[in-house]
Amino acid sequence: MAAASSAAPARHSCAKLSVPVEDPKAVPAGAGTVFVKATWLPSRFSLAVTDGAGAWVADASDHEVRLRAEQWDQPVADYLALAEHYLAFQQPDSTYSFHDAGKGNRRLSWTFERQGTKLEWRWKLQPSPNTQQTISEILDFLMDANIRLSEEVVRKTQSFDKLKQEAEKCLQQSERFNNEKAEFEQATFSKFVAVLNSKKAKLRQLRDKVVELESAGKNPKEEVEQEEENSTDRTELFEGESDKEASINDEPSGTGSGNVHSSPEKSASTSRGRGRGRKRAKK
Repeated sequence: MAAASSAAPARHSCAKLSVPVEDPKAVPAGAGTVFVKATWLPSRFSLAVTDGAGAWVADASDHEVRLRAEQWDQPVADYLALAEHYLAFQQPDSTYSFHDAGKGNRRLSWTFERQGTKLEWRWKLQPSPNTQQTISEILDFLMDANIRLSEEVVRKTQSFDKLKQEAEKCLQQSERFNNEKAEFEQATFSKFVAVLNSKKAKLRQLRDKVVELESAGKNPKEEVEQEEENSTDRTELFEGESDKEASINDEPSGTGSGNVHSSPEKSASTSRGRGRGRKRAKK
């Protein structure tokens, strides 16, 4: 079990917690703040706490964590998740304390509510065997985290600037499209107005013509019918002339060869006479 826990990837956190001061007159200003660096594993965790002057550590073994979880009727994973929730970041609904536990030890505690009941968890910490190294590790972790956050801020800022530039380009393109649309609509409307005005002018001309015909005593409808009758008379006259020309072409001509207008009987007798003449010559 311990081998599996050590092989699992560890998570690290560091929280700045505000804690009450036991004797405000005996401590310098700002002593009500501690930094808690935690290392979280699947079945155990470790703490390193400093107030800037001293350092304390606690190493919760698998056995201790399992006993605490059983006391609170929780699985080990839930117990560790709840502890990480309150020690990775300061929760506004929780009260933290960091008091003397005798013999140089300290007790870190925090409160939480469960089903309407306010509860408190406590962990005892011992003085660090190497105070300067522990404080240095906490400061290094904070500096590295600050650098990562600064780099993340720079990346986010650059990404925001890029998105802002793209948004400005899109806005300019949208304005250009709107202007082109307005110009197209204006040109189309102008053409439509021109066509509409020409139609109106044509209608006015027709109306003036109707008024002129009515003032002359002519019915516009009769005028139209008269024009249609004239057109029909001209068509009938043309057809009559065509029939007359056809009858003239059918009469026999008084000049030219007589063979063209000879009768069939005459042609037959002439052929028989020519045949007898050819027979006599042969004899």
